[in-house]
Amino acid sequence: MKLSVLVVDDEPIARQAILRLLRDDPDITEITECGDGQSAVEAIRAQSPDLVFLDIQMPAMSGLDVFRTVGFERMPATVFVTAYEQYAVRAFEANAVDYLVKPFSRDRFAHALARAKGRLAMPATTADASSHIIQALDALRRRDDYLERIPIRESEQVTFVDVDDIVWIKASRNTVLIHLPDRVHEMRETMASLAERLDPRQFARVHRSAIVNVRRVQTVHPWFNGYHVVTMDTGQKLRMSRYQQEAFLKLVSIQR
Repeated sequence: MKLSVLVVDDEPIARQAILRLLRDDPDITEITECGDGQSAVEAIRAQSPDLVFLDIQMPAMSGLDVFRTVGFERMPATVFVTAYEQYAVRAFEANAVDYLVKPFSRDRFAHALARAKGRLAMPATTADASSHIIQALDALRRRDDYLERIPIRESEQVTFVDVDDIVWIKASRNTVLIHLPDRVHEMRETMASLAERLDPRQFARVHRSAIVNVRRVQTVHPWFNGYHVVTMDTGQKLRMSRYQQEAFLKLVSIQR
């Protein structure tokens, strides 16, 4: 199998590492490199390489932007490269998408290249591969839509709260009370509306009137009649509804 390969990475050292490993492979007949997303789009459209090693985190135009701009139908087989962005890795693993985590070993690179060659040798799986990549990118896009900071209006000023600092959130009629380690902010928004904008991998609804930051959970103890008590790292104790089984499993897995 003779292949043409495009390597896209804004870091010259990382790009050279991939180029060096590719030159050792007798199946690679042509290698092109790009240091930014826009030139990558132009190279893919002009050269139609068989395989692309595509860095995710690039300024101006990310690897995901490159994929969307070129289009799923015209995009070559792709191995995504990431500097260990855990959410990206989970999305790729869940959808069987090839990826490399920087810094990677020679063996890990060889494994990713072999998988890519195997998929290229089976054109009947191309549609399935595209479907998997679309699902992975959709998962990443949803992550980008989640709040990282919450603006809260207080009198004539706006206070910004980092979601990582939130301990838990309590529903209070048409407002929510955002509990931080040292203070509480009131926000005019419904619990349901705010919950949709929070990353479900970080926030879990343990009761109809309470959402917790799972990263700040200290312990979960059984109570009675199927209920549990969640203790936060501030010492705050919250009752978990017996109907919140999914949230309970998520919290338990964190403690193991």
